[in-house]
Amino acid sequence: MRIAILTTDNREAHRDYARPEPLPGYAPAALLQGFALVPEAEIHMVSCLRQPVNSPKKIAPNIYYHSLLVPKIGWLRTGYLGCVRATRKKLREIRPDIVHGQGTERDCGISAVCSGFPNVLTIHGNMKAIAEVYRARIGSFHWLTARLETFALGRTAGVFCNSAYTEKLVAPRTEKIWRVPNALRAEFFEPLPERKSGSTPILLNIGVIEPRKQQLELLHVARRLHGRGLKFQLQFAGDRVTHSDYGRRFTRELAAAEKAGYARHRGLLPTPQLIAAMDAADALVHFPSEEAFGLVVAEALARNLKLFAAATGGVVDIIAGVADTESFAAADFAGLENALARWLAAGCPPPSDAAGLMRARYHPKIVAQRHLEIYREVLAAQSR
Repeated sequence: MRIAILTTDNREAHRDYARPEPLPGYAPAALLQGFALVPEAEIHMVSCLRQPVNSPKKIAPNIYYHSLLVPKIGWLRTGYLGCVRATRKKLREIRPDIVHGQGTERDCGISAVCSGFPNVLTIHGNMKAIAEVYRARIGSFHWLTARLETFALGRTAGVFCNSAYTEKLVAPRTEKIWRVPNALRAEFFEPLPERKSGSTPILLNIGVIEPRKQQLELLHVARRLHGRGLKFQLQFAGDRVTHSDYGRRFTRELAAAEKAGYARHRGLLPTPQLIAAMDAADALVHFPSEEAFGLVVAEALARNLKLFAAATGGVVDIIAGVADTESFAAADFAGLENALARWLAAGCPPPSDAAGLMRARYHPKIVAQRHLEIYREVLAAQSR
């Protein structure tokens, strides 16, 4: 089966055009790792960029890469018309059996449904819900993207939803849905190291510093725990936006916390360093107000971290049946504080082994094989 995967290449987002290899998002990258283990699938990864890049023609024996040059005028301001046209032209050369648009955040979803080939979509971030959270102004990025998302959902053969939460948001706007989780990258299933004891407990928070992730509120929790005499360090891993009001307030609070020794910002970590940070930590604290899937939660559980999380979106699905996880309403910071205090005072007991369960649910090959089953279902239905 020949499959075209339309996905972003984050060399565009990072303006890192000199990088020699493609940089898909975490979930598509893991899916491609799975497809590399399924030789009967011929995969063509197609990505639009604004600058030319040098890339390998193949990123695995059965996976081809195609970068398409699209000028600035062809992006969001024209409804991604340039991306749609460039993608259609390339797909006529590839002649795939099916096209899979990875996400509705950028051009991939709209390009898939306008491709002229049988197509499906995956929802990674629920753009309509995010626009509502941010109260997006008319004409803004989130406002426009939410409308393009709804347009695409109504014109595809079906949508891969990574959680019950996403299903609920998507079902009224599309013909068919399948519950398929995001895969975890293979690196997260590498053998676990022995945990060192006796050092200061480390609480890890991973994600872009923004209101939806509630890191400023977590700093307030950490300040109160520190005031109670508990020893720990809350480490933040992720980009920090300093030009927003939220970013500036976070920066001020963080400076005081760093001076007192109970918090630290580690910046955006490459995957090997992120895994090392997880393996050095004792717990993940993940407390978003809105969450489509919660990939970092599954990644942390695959590294056998204790989990304290807001029971939002896909996090509920990930922790189902996983022992020793603790979850709370997204505004229940008092509950989170008290649970952390009990756990810290008890000496940070490690959780039961969740790694095996994460492998069974989210290993790249397992998720890729489920994709192939759905592709065959779509093509069989269309042939009838």
